[in-house]
Formats: sequence, C-alpha cells, structure tokens
Amino acid sequence: MKNRSTQRTLGSMLLAFQSFVVFFGTLVAFGMQFGDAPTVWGVGLTLAVIAIVLPGILGRRGGYLIGWIYQAALLGLSIFIATINGVGVFYIVLSIIFLSLWIWAMLAGSTIDAARVAWQKANGIDPNNPEGQPEVFRIETDSEEK
Repeated sequence: MKNRSTQRTLGSMLLAFQSFVVFFGTLVAFGMQFGDAPTVWGVGLTLAVIAIVLPGILGRRGGYLIGWIYQAALLGLSIFIATINGVGVFYIVLSIIFLSLWIWAMLAGSTIDAARVAWQKANGIDPNNPEGQPEVFRIETDSEEK
C-alpha cells in the first residue's frame, strides 16, 4: 500500500469543498450584480476550476505554494468585492474561514506525515519502500510443525 501524504489529502478535500463554495458565491455575485455578467462568470468559474484542478498538483514542486497564492487571491478578491457592495463582507468571512482551514490542513497534515515517517523509522520500515515491511507476526499451523 502506498503511503499518501496526509497534508495532500487534507488540502485536496478542502479545495474540493471550496470549489463548490466559490461556484455558489459566483451565483450570489451574479444575482446581486456585483459587476457585469461576463466578468462575474469569468472570474468565478475560473477560480472554481482552479480549486478543482489544484489538488492534482499538490505534493509536486510548488504545488502547496500555488495553494497559498490561491487562498491569498481569494481573500484579496473578497476584500475588493466588499468595497463594491457591503454584502461582500460575507465573502471576507468565508475567505478567512477557508484560509484558516487551509492553514490547519497544512500544519496538521505535515505533522501527521512527519510522525508517520518517524514511526516507520523507529519500527524498521523504509518510508520510501512500504512494500518491504518487516513481518510483524507469524501464524503457525499444524502442517508447519511436522
């Protein structure tokens, strides 16, 4: 069984959920006419698609940095929207919630990953080759005793 990064898993789950919230936020922005329709749909759908695609590059070089940039961009955009319409304050609240969850996912995930590697090293398991795990116990049957 391949060890998958907990940090990547938590980040991916958060981004998948966030893509729905961004899409529904786009519907709200369109309904409240925060801007002209093509701009609202273009920006909103682009951000939703980025949240769907981003989990595919998490764990690769620069993937988590792009995730941080994405969260910062959403916070900046929500602040900009709040200057256009007072209802945009709710976008700031949502952005802060998701930024907080992103911080938690990155910290908790990296802590769990580090603890897993430490446990594997302490138990003689090569973290890079989990298939070569040592035998933990052996079940003896009657046919082996003869």
